Order: sequence, then structure tokens, then C-alpha cells
Amino acid sequence: MQAQSAIEIADVWKSYGAKDFALRRVTLEIARREFLGLIGTSGGGKTTLLKLINRLVEPTKGSVRVDGVNVAETDAVQLRRRIGYVFQGVGLFPHLTVAENIGVTLRLLGWDKPAIGARVTEMLDLVRLPRELTERLPATLSGGQAQRVGVARALAARPSIMLMDEPFGAVDPITRDSLARDYRALHDALGLTTVMVTHDVLEAVLLADRIAVMEAGEIVESGPTQTLLADAKMESVRALMAMPRRQAERVSALTAGAPT
Repeated sequence: MQAQSAIEIADVWKSYGAKDFALRRVTLEIARREFLGLIGTSGGGKTTLLKLINRLVEPTKGSVRVDGVNVAETDAVQLRRRIGYVFQGVGLFPHLTVAENIGVTLRLLGWDKPAIGARVTEMLDLVRLPRELTERLPATLSGGQAQRVGVARALAARPSIMLMDEPFGAVDPITRDSLARDYRALHDALGLTTVMVTHDVLEAVLLADRIAVMEAGEIVESGPTQTLLADAKMESVRALMAMPRRQAERVSALTAGAPT
């Protein structure tokens, strides 16, 4: 029987020393096709939790299951090849062309050259990049173009799960907004399960179906985005979720006072 959740994290702890816990008592289920935003203070454990899912980090205690299978019982390399991963700064291989960067996982999976070429073209169209970029090197791309190549590379092998760590943080605000909206459209169109770490509460509110708030290595509160906006239980979470509303009110006040 197919697992109901795409990702199940059960009572996970992560220690980097006898008393240095990056994660404590983390239990979280992420449904198929859900877009989960992970927010909270710096050093709260968000990136560590993200990396547990594809075994870039191993838990000290507890378990992580992907599609019903304990990742500890899965070959780490094979696991990573079927989970997309996008992070701030992209990490494109500087000596490879755009086409070679997008196709790198496909080559590792044994695809032949015609199939890789066709998939690269498909991915460029999907992330709204011109096909003539295929032979360009990463250094010649704009920040927004490089980030789109990173998304295309992560999606090339048709993963059902995408992990995103501050994926749009290194680009200007206009490009960031465009990338975020385009990615959410891809998430919906492809039926992906997405887990995104962001320090931008407004970004999480606008993109995520559900938000989990982390403090000092623990998930202190989680729920549907609208629920947390309207009725967060913890005072610190209420303050965090109030930020987008305060920003909107300030913009509204400035607009109301602007000359016509």
C-alpha cells in the first residue's frame, strides 16, 4: 500500500556534541503534493532538518521516511538522485555549460545523449529560459538565469520531492518574486512535494500551503498558512506571522498618503 505521506520525520534529534543539539524532538509529516515552508530564527535547525531528508545529515536519534521507506535503509546516492535540491547560490558547475549542468544527474542515471538533449530542451522551456543558453557557461548568466538553471537541474530527473534552502535569496527583489511565482506554478503543475527553508516570512506566507516554525532546534508550531496567520498559539509565532500584515499596513499607509 502506498504511503499517505511523502515524508515522515519521527522524534528526530541531531547532536554535534554531548550537549550541542541542532534538533530536538522533531516530528513532522509532509503530505504528497504539499508545499511546506520552514521558517524561524537563524540557527534554529531549519537547514539541518532539510538535509536529514536526503541524508546529507544523519540523525542522532529518530527516523526519517521518504515514500514510506526509512532513508537509513536506502542508498544515500540513489536517494539524492531522486530528490531535487535547490539552494542559495545555486552551485552550478562552473566548467560545464548550461546544458551539461542540467543534464548532469541524467548522465549519472545512464540516459543516452539524445534523451538528455531532449530533456534539457524541455527543462529550459519549463523554467522559462531561452534555448540559446544551452552552450553558455554559468559565469555568463545573470543571477536569475543561474537560479532557473538550478531549478531545471533539480527537476530534470523527474523527482517527486523538492528540497529548497533559501532558493531565491541571492537575487534582486523583482527577480525573486518572479522566480517564486514561477516555481509555485511548477510545484502545482508537476504535483511536487516541496519543503522550502526561508528567512522571509512573507515569501513563506505567499507560497506555502503549510508553515512550520522552528526555534532552538524544535518545531514550536505548525499548521496551514491561513491558520497560523489568524490564530497562532505561541506569542513568538504570533509576532513572526504578524510581520507580513504590518508590512502591508505600512505600504498601504504610504500609498494612501501619496499625491495623486
